[in-house]
Amino acid sequence: MISVNNVSLSFGKRVLFDEVNLTFTKGNCYGVIGANGAGKSTFLKILSGEIEPGKGAIDITPGERMAVLQQNHFAFDEHTALQTVMMGHQKLWEVMQERDAIYAKENFTEEDGMRAGELEGEFGEMGGYTAESDAGTLLGQLGVSEENHQTLMRDLPGAMKVRILLAQALFGNPDILILDEPTNDLDVETISWLENFLADYENIVIVVSHDRHFLDSVCTHVADVDRQKIKIYTGNYTFWYESSQLAARQLSDKNKKMEEKRKDLLDFIARFSANASKSRQATSRKKALEKLVIEDIEPSNRRYPGIIFKQERDVGNQVLNVEKLFKKADDGRVLFSDVSFSVNKGDKIAFFSKDHLALTSFFEIINDKMQADGGKYEWGTTITKAYLPNDNTAYFEQRDINLMDWLRQYVPPTVTDVDEPFLRGFLGKMLFSGDEILKKTSVLSGGEKVRCMISRMMIQNPNLVILDEPTNHLDLESIQSFNESMINFKGVVLLTSHDHTFMESVANRVIELTPRGIIDRLTTFDEYLEDNRVKLLREEMYQNKTMLV
Repeated sequence: MISVNNVSLSFGKRVLFDEVNLTFTKGNCYGVIGANGAGKSTFLKILSGEIEPGKGAIDITPGERMAVLQQNHFAFDEHTALQTVMMGHQKLWEVMQERDAIYAKENFTEEDGMRAGELEGEFGEMGGYTAESDAGTLLGQLGVSEENHQTLMRDLPGAMKVRILLAQALFGNPDILILDEPTNDLDVETISWLENFLADYENIVIVVSHDRHFLDSVCTHVADVDRQKIKIYTGNYTFWYESSQLAARQLSDKNKKMEEKRKDLLDFIARFSANASKSRQATSRKKALEKLVIEDIEPSNRRYPGIIFKQERDVGNQVLNVEKLFKKADDGRVLFSDVSFSVNKGDKIAFFSKDHLALTSFFEIINDKMQADGGKYEWGTTITKAYLPNDNTAYFEQRDINLMDWLRQYVPPTVTDVDEPFLRGFLGKMLFSGDEILKKTSVLSGGEKVRCMISRMMIQNPNLVILDEPTNHLDLESIQSFNESMINFKGVVLLTSHDHTFMESVANRVIELTPRGIIDRLTTFDEYLEDNRVKLLREEMYQNKTMLV
């Protein structure tokens, strides 16, 4: 068990936490949520002891071991991948080092023999004799091949280091596991493995993530960071979001009787409990919602952006035709080839690839930002498109311009009455209010820049939107609003995202770009990933995927 007792923390005049009291118990997974800047990662650092609170204390049950997902990718550069994983169990690693140092002595004394015997006993109790094979198995499950297990960390690519550091945190079944954005840089298959691993984990897990599908798959509780306090709610992220929205609607419905409101909430809890019992979660987690009392459901204080896309005109019969499009990377490897398909009215297409550079390159090509190495594409004459690129740097090169003047540049020529209220309306929908619209673009955070880009897209009244990683830098409130907007959008959507829920809930078609052509299916994203025929086809399409031309 880990308890938070009267914890407060301030940075100058800014109060981040004010007398926070919480208890985290065994068998539960807690998803820490909150707006960008609310202090989620800082809270994890307080729990792990990396940051001392200004007031209060963190108490851990004596004898329990905590493991933390390391964020410093260079801290273990002089160690092999396998050693790095085993170092996650600090006590075991220390015993190993001392034992090996004794055995390496030239003059082995009787005292050394006695100490070595003690260490061997400790080593065995901690599972030391299977530690190396256990670490190797964990690395393999996370996609690190055996040929890299003895490679020094400094010689491995960044994406592989992420997996090794994740294996380090998971190694040795820690009593308390603290993970900050563990799905970053992981592919769909590895994230799925991690979801299953954590869903069956019997100890305490405390995790920060912007991946709603991941939070829904693993969490039994949500720890909401809001207004300098943290409150724990039963249920996963979707349950927290929908129940808090329902509670807010009921609070504003003055004509509804209390008994009816209570019945609606009980029905809502029952429905989610039934769904939870069919999930992959362990038995102890299935019962979490059944223990929930109705008074625990409260309306959220969060502000959600108003993301609304209005089409200036409907999409015509011809949307986009792509013929034999081909592109290779600067290093000569083929990103995609023989890409041929037509986009139809009503399509919402999730684009997918094992190589994200292929996706970004494809979107840049069809937006006339990059040249293909072969093939062609043609847009229909009725199409008005709005593009959200992965890298928005080029849109913010004028650093001395304020947000209102920045947005004014992107007003369509057909709009003539462009006054301050008009521009304020679009910025206000993205939660820029009051004097914030006079902010200079040079001081914007990553999330603020994306919100500006969404304002720019809305003002164009598109009937087709192209989204390359739309959730990057956004908080969960903005992600949720953007997701719902795309579900309700009447036009065409072309998107790629690491946000599983975004892809699953929006798309009705999946196109995968590979070095040997495309896989094109009229299906949901989940159905696509679970289709065994598609799995076999994907293996074939990615054979010799690094082929050079």
